[in-house]
Amino acid sequence: MDFDKTIQISASGLRAQGVRMRIIAENIANASTKPLAPDMDPYRRKLISFKNELDRETGVRKVEIGGITTDTTEFTKKFEPGHPGADKEGYVKIPNVTAMIEMMDMQEAQRSYRANIKVIEAAKRMMMRTIDMLK
Repeated sequence: MDFDKTIQISASGLRAQGVRMRIIAENIANASTKPLAPDMDPYRRKLISFKNELDRETGVRKVEIGGITTDTTEFTKKFEPGHPGADKEGYVKIPNVTAMIEMMDMQEAQRSYRANIKVIEAAKRMMMRTIDMLK
């Protein structure tokens, strides 16, 4: 078994999940951001995708970021006639971010991150045991 390749694969997963957590945190932080003017849109939720990419140098298939896009679902509106971003009827567009969905996505990303750490730790333990056996 090639422990180095195992660690490289898991490390690429760690990097990808780290970026995912950053995007989710940005979504959560901007969940209540409202536009400053009636003709402006509020914060639009960001989405991340992954892809499997072959590292030709090592022959390892790694996880890479496929892209970061914006969610095109419609904004909801909230009646706030005194807000500077309210339209002539008094409605303000609200970001298309649902905190509960973002929290569930964050938990999933954290679990994936922890799983990759466990794989790296297991590979290191197996390497150390192999070295000990060769002594």
